[in-house]
Amino acid sequence: MRADRRLWIAGLVLALASTGAYLAAAPGQGGQAAAAPAAPLNIIVFGAHPDDCDIRAGGTAAKWVAAGHRVRFVSMTNGDAGHQSEGGGALGARRRAEAQEAGRRIGVEYIVLDNHDGELMPDLRVREQVIRLIRQWKADLVLGPRPNDYHPDHRYTGILLQDAAFMVTVPNVAPDTPSLRENPVFMYVEDGFQKPNPFTPDVAVSIDDTFQKKIDMLDAHVSQVYEWLPWHAGRLDQVPKDPAARRQMLAKQREGRISPATREALVKYYGPEAGARVQHAEAFEICEYGRRPSQAEILRLFPFLPR
Repeated sequence: MRADRRLWIAGLVLALASTGAYLAAAPGQGGQAAAAPAAPLNIIVFGAHPDDCDIRAGGTAAKWVAAGHRVRFVSMTNGDAGHQSEGGGALGARRRAEAQEAGRRIGVEYIVLDNHDGELMPDLRVREQVIRLIRQWKADLVLGPRPNDYHPDHRYTGILLQDAAFMVTVPNVAPDTPSLRENPVFMYVEDGFQKPNPFTPDVAVSIDDTFQKKIDMLDAHVSQVYEWLPWHAGRLDQVPKDPAARRQMLAKQREGRISPATREALVKYYGPEAGARVQHAEAFEICEYGRRPSQAEILRLFPFLPR
């Protein structure tokens, strides 16, 4: 080959590569161009209190993180009322530190807002907090509770998320934070309440492989899982002192929690045999106020589900 022709070909290759039009063939691919990797997903999970996100979505969050996606947990209140012998600013600071340690253990960012525990209201100020957080994260998927619950903070977190859906795309609402061009997918986390209507899972995820990571997160919320909740249930004297025994207690508390509806969704995604074998799962229901995802988009948002 003549030298000037070789130089011409080399220059063409460099030009194409600089514009992104040239893709080198991967070894063993028979000359086919390598596909560009999918962009990381941005997932944001809202709970009323520190530890709520962990309870309902901790195992699935660990899967997203392991796959290279970005996950943020948000507690709408600082948890400063949930304890039998502590309270106020000192308890709020303790619970914030526990939440941040829980997030550190699996690699999620954990934000605790400074709204008082037991006093959350679905007003405009707090709605704009939610809108800004979703926009700042450029969320693809927003998770949170349904507005059916025994606790007013849980109910109002659900209402705040419903009120933020769509409004995140309106530029003149909370204009100090750029609006999203597309409404994210909003989904509810699982609960057991039956009225006015029961939770209906559209997606169920096996977390058998990340269940211990979920226990790692819960174990960080010492003031809740080893103090307040056992005390409230009248079982504080049954909490072990040994750290390993405490973790075993947490794991045992979460056994046998797969509802018939969630089991059905597991079978849909994993098949009859594998779906029946799942021991631990988290499930999610599509909120009609967000973007309505196709089945293909659900698989994009939950890339660890079987194809």
